[in-house]
Order: sequence, then structure tokens, then C-alpha cells
Amino acid sequence: MPSQVTALIQESLDYIRTITSLTPKIGIVLGSGLGHFAEKIKDAHTIAAGAIPNYPVSTVPGHAGKLVLGRLNSADIVAQQGRVHSYEGYPMEQVTYPIRLMAALGIQTLIVTNAAGGVNSSFHPGDLMIITDHINFSFRNPLVGMPVDDEKNRTVDMFQAYDPEYIALAEATARELNISIRKGVLCMTHGPNYETAAEVRAIRVIGGDACTMSTVPEVIVARQLGLRVLGISCITNMATGVGDSKLDHHEVTVIADQIAETFERLISTIIKRMV
Repeated sequence: MPSQVTALIQESLDYIRTITSLTPKIGIVLGSGLGHFAEKIKDAHTIAAGAIPNYPVSTVPGHAGKLVLGRLNSADIVAQQGRVHSYEGYPMEQVTYPIRLMAALGIQTLIVTNAAGGVNSSFHPGDLMIITDHINFSFRNPLVGMPVDDEKNRTVDMFQAYDPEYIALAEATARELNISIRKGVLCMTHGPNYETAAEVRAIRVIGGDACTMSTVPEVIVARQLGLRVLGISCITNMATGVGDSKLDHHEVTVIADQIAETFERLISTIIKRMV
């Protein structure tokens, strides 16, 4: 990691260590409307994002802006309760700062979650989708301009970016819990506007099953850091032109709330089986 980034991360880490010495092995990023999952964490240390030196603060409804460290079942975990997005005006190094911080805290596995629009016409609002791969339609990358110690850390391999063993684990867990699950390719657009119908048609042609405005930069950095990644999308709406209604962020959070219990049951069981 470049020295200037290391120094910033160390400041954040030093502050967190005044609150807890917990060394989590699993980190989870909670997307729009999914933040209530953090309430399941036991013996929790909840830290406001604004209190952590150098840590970005979310400006989007449904993103609480907290870091929660504690235990879930037998696992020590850290949850990012609300992420930041590039469309809020943050540079990519700030968007992915929490991932670098969680890695510094000790995580080896990252679970990324998000609200997404369904591009695959067989999907329905309320579906959960295991992410098998992604397409970076935002045309932005968190590694651009980042100084690195060696070329290997610059040209990060994205082969099987989403861990095949975790994909199989998530699919098997959903089946055992009798939870309907989808699998598909996530496409990231920059936002903050929703995609046009023409853009959605293009995403379908190039292989996308759902679209979101986040997640991909976090996964790129996670893979640079050698973390294993599992991704779960909550299909909160059908993308423009797939459904027959206008889109708004309130709809996203309403559907996320409706599926929260199922989402929490699935993620909790997956985490239990990861350790």
C-alpha cells in the first residue's frame, strides 16, 4: 500500500483501537436499505463515520454512516453500515477507503451487498441475487493514479473476483433455508441518475443481469488486497424499460425493508458457515 495511504489508514486504525481491540476476520458492506443487519451484531462497538479520522461520511438516505465491530454467531466481524458513492462527489480512493481500513483491521473475507435494478426480465423486486461477476460501466477505477510498490499490485487479476467456493456456499445455504435465490452479473453505472432504457438494453446485450451505482470499486480494491469476496444484490426494482414505472430511491428502501428478514437470515447463516 502506498505510504501516504498507509499513514491515513494508520490514523483511522489508531482511533478505532482506542475503542476496541477486536480483530475481525469478516467485513460486510451494507447497501441501501440493508443497514438494519448491523443490529444483529452482538457486543457491538458502533463508531460514527464522522468520528473516524479520514473516513468518508455518506450523504445518501438509507446509509447510516457507521462502522460496527462485534460478534455474529461465532465470528468476529466489522460492518460498514452505509457506504459512500462516487456520485456524491467522493474520489474513488475515498469510496474504497473503508475497504482498506477493514483490511488493516484484519479481515480476510469481504461480503458486499447492494440494492440493484433488475435487468434480467425473469427477475422480480424482492429477489436476492448472488453476484457471479461484474461489468464496470462506470468507466472509473479506484486504482488509477495510486502509487504502488510493484507492478503486480497495479495490474490486479480479476479472474474469479467473486469467490467460487463462497458462491456455492451461498447457493447451498439459500436452498437449505428455502430462500429463492438468483445468480447473475452485476453492472455498475456511475449515477446518480438511473439508467435510461437504451442503457439498460445495452447492459443486457453485454451480459448484465442487474445494475447498481456501487460495489465494483470495493471489489477491485478487495482483490488488490487479496481478500476473498462474496457479493449479494437485493433486486429492489426493475431497471428502466424493464418495468413499467418510474424509479425513485424511496422505492429502493421500501423493497429492501420488505426483504430485510430474509436477507438477514441468509447472510447470518452464510457467515456462520464461513468460520
